[in-house]
Amino acid sequence: MVNQKVFEELRTRMEELLARTPAKDVEKNMRALLTGFLTRLDLVTREEFDVQAEVLRRTREQVTQLEAKVSLLEHSGAPPETR
Repeated sequence: MVNQKVFEELRTRMEELLARTPAKDVEKNMRALLTGFLTRLDLVTREEFDVQAEVLRRTREQVTQLEAKVSLLEHSGAPPETR
């Protein structure tokens, strides 16, 4: 993951550069350039991450429950079910 401090330092330096120049178009162009760059990083929002983390948590619970059932069936001596 890209360090947040790097982005903050880049932003600060860009603001300092823009403060010394009258060219406001530079800011617009840099914003567009950075936005394009960040878009290609294939990042997800915090909300999307949290949703997927919850899905993973529930899936792990189900796997644990199924493993327990399989273990119980294996140790009970019950014949395996036929399909």
